[in-house]
Amino acid sequence: MQITPEIYIDEKEISESFIRASGPGGQNVNKVSTAVQLRFDIAHSSSLPEEVRIRLLGMVRSRLTKEGVLIITAQRYRSQDQNRQDARRRLADLILRATFSPTKRVPSQPTRASKESRLSNKARRSRLKRGRQNVGEDEE
Repeated sequence: MQITPEIYIDEKEISESFIRASGPGGQNVNKVSTAVQLRFDIAHSSSLPEEVRIRLLGMVRSRLTKEGVLIITAQRYRSQDQNRQDARRRLADLILRATFSPTKRVPSQPTRASKESRLSNKARRSRLKRGRQNVGEDEE
């Protein structure tokens, strides 16, 4: 399965099992195993570059087994073949998203106007609180 020009996933690394789908489908849902459970061993895959593997493991942490196997369940369609294609498409999308490294955030500096606004608000608040204080009377 070709993901990018550099990344190709061998079919031997993907295993599929067919299970009964939940949800609508009439009597068909009780008789035919149309849902697909796709398994891909991210931790031991020789097809993935190391940085993509690390990013992918971080992205799909909730769908991993303890051994590092990604499980994708597809049961959107009533056809087994369509569900198979859907599961493979979702795997390809996940791997493709993991190929892009996240851009580093460059913290911005506060503008001069925002600094002045903050200081003027502080001064206004200070005057307000000073006005609430009791005025000391001269003791005789």
